[in-house]
Amino acid sequence: MGKDWSNIEYFFNLYEIEEPKVILYIMKMYEYVVVSDRQEESERKRKAEERKSAGGGKNFTHNVKG
Repeated sequence: MGKDWSNIEYFFNLYEIEEPKVILYIMKMYEYVVVSDRQEESERKRKAEERKSAGGGKNFTHNVKG
């Protein structure tokens, strides 16, 4: 559902949910876990890219015969 939770009542009625507050709480907690995981993954990728680009300009000439 993303950020738009306005039609949640429709689904609760459609599936005849008896405890909508509890279900909504669980859904929000799950959303928080998913968003946090995606944020951490994005941060890991960003840091890896920074490390990769920081060392890219160095040219090593050791062990070169010629």
